[in-house]
Amino acid sequence: MAYADGRRGGNLGGDLGREVRTGAVVAVAVAASGVLLGLLWLWLAPRVPLISDGRAVYLKDGEGEQAIGIDGWFTLLAAGLGVVSAAVVFWCFRRGGVAVVVGLAVGGVLASLLAWRLGVWLGPPTDVEAHAREVGPNKVFDQPLKLQAKAALLAWPMLAMATHLFLTATFVPREPTPAPAFPPHQK
Repeated sequence: MAYADGRRGGNLGGDLGREVRTGAVVAVAVAASGVLLGLLWLWLAPRVPLISDGRAVYLKDGEGEQAIGIDGWFTLLAAGLGVVSAAVVFWCFRRGGVAVVVGLAVGGVLASLLAWRLGVWLGPPTDVEAHAREVGPNKVFDQPLKLQAKAALLAWPMLAMATHLFLTATFVPREPTPAPAFPPHQK
């Protein structure tokens, strides 16, 4: 766009478009890394052993803490990957702007959702009754992988935001404060 006095305009739209594209790339890259979280969760999370007597399914260890451990492992892994993803995004896009930070947060939520669903899908069968019939009575089998604490889905984006904020506050130089337009009144 050209103005009457010869100035050229339109840079704001180009810069904004570039920033939005960068934010979208960050969101997609972070979301795709949710596959890693899902596989790690599936591999590292404890299993809840079940047993069937032919009529009903019971917990093999009624006082076991494996169900809590499943949520804990997901939360810890997501928090760790949130820190790592924030550090990588900060290192790659130091001058990324707001869209990069929004992409990091959105990507973290999507990564957590993808990891949760992938872990459930690849884990033990979700139809417990059919699985119990399949293995037979008095045989131990694993309960499906479940995420009871849905707030764990926010561990990745929250730690990513906190880490990115810390890195930005620590390593990005501050802009100088502008001088006041009018000097202070002296008496």
